[in-house]
Amino acid sequence: MIVFCGYANLDVVGRVPRFPRPDERVHATAVEHLSGGMAANAASAAARAGADVAFAGVVGADPVSDRFLAELAADGADVGWTARTAFLSTAIVLVDGAGRRSVVSQDDALDAASVAAVADRLAAAGGGYLYLDGYRAAALAGAARPGVTLAVDLDGCDDRAAALAAIGRADHVVVGRARLEQLLGVPPASWPGLATGRRTTLVVTDGPAGWTLHGADGRLVTEPALPVDVVDDTGAGDCFTGTYLAGLDAGLPPARAAVRAGAAASLSCTVRGARGAPSPDLVDAALAQPAATPAP
Repeated sequence: MIVFCGYANLDVVGRVPRFPRPDERVHATAVEHLSGGMAANAASAAARAGADVAFAGVVGADPVSDRFLAELAADGADVGWTARTAFLSTAIVLVDGAGRRSVVSQDDALDAASVAAVADRLAAAGGGYLYLDGYRAAALAGAARPGVTLAVDLDGCDDRAAALAAIGRADHVVVGRARLEQLLGVPPASWPGLATGRRTTLVVTDGPAGWTLHGADGRLVTEPALPVDVVDDTGAGDCFTGTYLAGLDAGLPPARAAVRAGAAASLSCTVRGARGAPSPDLVDAALAQPAATPAP
């Protein structure tokens, strides 16, 4: 199984013609309250892809949290791993006319002790994949257990030392190109060395440009994104990571899992909200098009 440990959010989404400048007021064309959160979005995508999924975040005991968990359960995720001891955090999301998004997120109540407890429970259940979002990167070392395969999406991690330590510790790492190159200061020439000689498979995503996989065996695979009409790119990275882990859990090699993840992430941008992960049938159909060339 795959346990997704990390953010659960209520996304307050404002759809605007363009992002406002400082001291400027922009009228929204719509304001929506949608379920989101990095780990929860990824869990939804993995469940829709057919994986055995659990979500281990922290929410509250209020009706909004009830609805959040009900929607995640409807996608096929086991929400019995979720603690209801705090609150459902809020994210303010602005989506412009081109489908791009900006996010202001609120911290949640999921701490390192909570992560360690989830890792203990997964190990006791026979093991599986444990996903952490980038906000939990520093807790990854404390989550290592026999039989537990560690995966981290470094979106949200601004600490270079914690990010590099997570790359060295995790089995699978997904990270955006801009974050790895600019915020974390790792130039492209150094990316192969982050995986080679270690057990880490590193996948660097680059939005419309696609993704590059650096295998622990030295293999390099690059694929462009599917061309789509973007409506909303919120949660596309989470969709990629969830679909990628679902593919690995199903026995696909990393390159094939990433091909499916890239297609799913592109398709997710054609619908509104952070939970736009497509069904496996839609991914199959997209990959069957002549322009789609699955990696061997």
